[in-house]
Parts: sequence; structure tokens; C-alpha cells
Amino acid sequence: MDLIRMASQQALIRLRKEFQRLSKQPLPFVEAQPLESNLLDWHYVITGPPGTVYEGGCYHGMIVFPTEYPFRPPSILMLTPSGRFETNTRLCLSMSDYHPETWNPMWSVSSIITGLLSFMLEDERTTGSIETTAEEKRTLAKHSHSFNVANRKFTTLFPQYVSKK
Repeated sequence: MDLIRMASQQALIRLRKEFQRLSKQPLPFVEAQPLESNLLDWHYVITGPPGTVYEGGCYHGMIVFPTEYPFRPPSILMLTPSGRFETNTRLCLSMSDYHPETWNPMWSVSSIITGLLSFMLEDERTTGSIETTAEEKRTLAKHSHSFNVANRKFTTLFPQYVSKK
């Protein structure tokens, strides 16, 4: 059965509102939007903040919301190699489905991706994180653009990043 049909009305209403809020009030260094075909499947972009090892990088990932959102947490994945997170692997964060016991239904897409950026800038180990040197992270930041533009989903959802270098 189609996930949109399975999703509770509450999840769909909430996610629509969150997308409208994000569109009107963009966050620094992060952007997120749902797929047109599935409001439960969001993609995000984190741009590396100045003065960090991620500066100049552009990191694409996914947030997959359960039909019970906001009462259950989403899965969070990073798709672009960053040197901080494994790619295509669910990340273990307090706001992810790894820790339903710490999930707060008041958290939003904005708080999730802001929290992800914050965690990205730290060195704390967790499931889905990896250890690399600062130089490796800088090298991956330099190559993130070419990695992302090879991904059709990225270029379709975030065309504004395709011509950036």
C-alpha cells in the first residue's frame, strides 16, 4: 500500500506545516524538503559552516518519517561521504528511530536537521558515525559537489546546488 495513503492524517498535516515553515523561515546551513510523491520521505542538504572542516562541503541525506509521526521518530541517513557519518546507514541520534525512548513529539524537521548539523560538528561516537582525520574531512568536503551532482535525486530536488562549486 502507498505510504501516503497509510500515513495518518496528523502526520501529513504536521509535515505540510513544517515544510511551509521551513520555506518561509530558512535555517542557516541546512535545507530540507519532502519528495512530491511521498510526504514522509524528506531529503536535506547541509552546507559546511565556515571555519569548520566541512567548510565548502555540501552534504545530502534523507529523513524517513514513520506513519505515526510525530509520535514516533524518523530514520536519518547521510548519503554524501562526510568523514563523520557512514553513508546509507541509519544514524543513531537522540532524535532518530534508534532512540524512540528519547523522542519528543514537539521536535520538528527544523530541530532534527539542526541537531544533525550540531552532532556533525562534534566528535562523539555513535552507531553510524566514523572516525577520520580533519584532512580527510576537508578532502571529502572538496569532493562533495561532484559526488552529489552524480545523484539524480539530488540534482532534481536541489538544482540550486548543481552549478555551485
